[in-house]
Amino acid sequence: MAASAAPVDDNDPRAEQALWAAAALALDPQGLGGAVLRAQAGGARDAWVAALRVFLPTDAPVWRLPLNISDDRLLGGLDLAATLNQGAPVAQVGLLAQAHGGVVLAAMAERLSPSTTAQLCAALDSGQVRVEREGISRVSASRFALVALDEALADDTPLSAALADRLGLWLDLSQFSVRATLLVDQGMQQAVQEARALLPQVQTDEAMLQALCATTQALGVHSPRAAWQAWRAARASAALRGSLIVEAEDATRAVQMVLAPRATQQPQVQPEDTMESEPGEPPEPPEPPQQDSAPAPTPDEAESAPPPPAPSPPAGSPDEVEAEQSATPDEAKELQDQLVQAALASIPPGLLARLEQGETARGAAPAAGRSGAASASRNRGRPLGARAGAPHAGARLHLIETLRAAAPWQRLRQQQAEQAEQVAQAARSETADGRPGKVRTASATAPRVHVRVRVRSQDFHVRRFEQRRTTTTIFAIDASGSSALHRLGEAKGAVELLLAECYVRRDEVAVIAFRGRGAELLLPPTRSLVRAKRGLAGLPGGGGTPLAQGIEAATQLAHLVRRRGATPVIVLLTDGRANVTRSGEGGRARAQEEALQAARVLRAQGGHVLLIDTSPRADPAALALAVALGARYLALPQANAQALSRAVAGGRG
Repeated sequence: MAASAAPVDDNDPRAEQALWAAAALALDPQGLGGAVLRAQAGGARDAWVAALRVFLPTDAPVWRLPLNISDDRLLGGLDLAATLNQGAPVAQVGLLAQAHGGVVLAAMAERLSPSTTAQLCAALDSGQVRVEREGISRVSASRFALVALDEALADDTPLSAALADRLGLWLDLSQFSVRATLLVDQGMQQAVQEARALLPQVQTDEAMLQALCATTQALGVHSPRAAWQAWRAARASAALRGSLIVEAEDATRAVQMVLAPRATQQPQVQPEDTMESEPGEPPEPPEPPQQDSAPAPTPDEAESAPPPPAPSPPAGSPDEVEAEQSATPDEAKELQDQLVQAALASIPPGLLARLEQGETARGAAPAAGRSGAASASRNRGRPLGARAGAPHAGARLHLIETLRAAAPWQRLRQQQAEQAEQVAQAARSETADGRPGKVRTASATAPRVHVRVRVRSQDFHVRRFEQRRTTTTIFAIDASGSSALHRLGEAKGAVELLLAECYVRRDEVAVIAFRGRGAELLLPPTRSLVRAKRGLAGLPGGGGTPLAQGIEAATQLAHLVRRRGATPVIVLLTDGRANVTRSGEGGRARAQEEALQAARVLRAQGGHVLLIDTSPRADPAALALAVALGARYLALPQANAQALSRAVAGGRG
């Protein structure tokens, strides 16, 4: 496979690995579960998908998953048109059932709704789709491979961890050229076809399995699926080589494609136990205790075939089992070191830098550009389907879902209507004294109107929308003390940096300063950069620390922000040392207790709070205040405007 695998434009050596991933997935789609393909839309991604189509069997279906697919189209449900025509429930097959034995391509997989993600995970786990709704009860086979096309950038919401965990191969094509084209020749297709027949016969020894599990643990991958997927990838690699035994090179490929991209910690490589002794150095004694009593072989004997042992124990005896078990750890350890070295070589440099800082592969901080919390809306925002309910108070009727709810009951309602019509006709034909046939009303001779669809109030469904609320970041700044000017300068710079992002996110910023005997709202919630600079220009500093009043002012402003429909985020910059009470009098102990009480009130109100400790060293008083607030604590004794802006962006997520 290596000879023909290369991008046409720049001969990138990673093309062989990309083509191997496509061949392995086509060879064992259900065993590997699928692939996470990180790449923007372009030539490299299209070339990899085209290669996958070539490697798949000719009868394997390939379906594209729409981003906002409905549950009835994904899982199956009621065929509305056929049901209305026949007057009885008619089921339709969902996309996952249609993709049985094939591949599902999910573009922009990082934006899939939680409902769709959960349905995909359930189908990947069980291999079937169960539908129990709208008068339909059906179970369909659904064994497929999912290719999640992850187009997320650095600041976007990452792909669902639950979905990514079920996909064995992780491939990053973001560094490929946009003109990259992967070449697949006839020999490569033939190799995949032959490997498909060979795969069920591939064997893996115990030492290889132990090495794969130990490598998974060394990389900090705690999901048991990862080791299983690495084993399936190693078997696919052996089959592609035409071998019936999984070798070290097969396990190396599996580690590079399955385990290395999921690493959450820097693996510790142990030095080799046995080294070749230099001239003049005595050889190290062998480690296994079983060899202490055995004579050491001479050089001539070592070069020749090993001598036959004295009477060999019968097969399955305790001595033979003990000998096999004593040799397995050494082989597994040697393989583990080799696999860990391969994982280190294939981990991207950026990931290694994040691992050294204790972060995960996709970053620990939430995206800075995300908007506020999501809230339900009746008539504005992103459509979320429908819910049962009457169209009142501004809610709009969802006609399709209303008809879908009414369709299964048409035959029964038609029978009930005919029976009611017969009863009414008999009642109209009776005379006033109870004798039939002499008195008829005008309505008795009127033509009967045929109702095509009978809809009742319990069938009504209204549209659902999700609307993102704006975020208002409230800076509560401790402007007291001799270092107030330095902290205020940092706060001013952070506010200006955040305001530059507010034009994109439509967020607002407010500033509260507390010093002396009270707190003051210097900057009401605004997105105006000119107004913010004007309000911050004359911000004074010095005096005592009325911490309780500052927290109460931030609490009141956050309450007003919520009433306006926005999401408040409070950023408290202080050293946590209160010395002014609510009444404006001095007294450190009482002021500290009042500050903790105000913090508990703010915590009960809920919301996101970030406390930035501005003292030269981490202060226990600030840490205790953060605990009372239920806030994220961040010690930034030497923070600048950029650091504060990043901290606020992380706390806002």
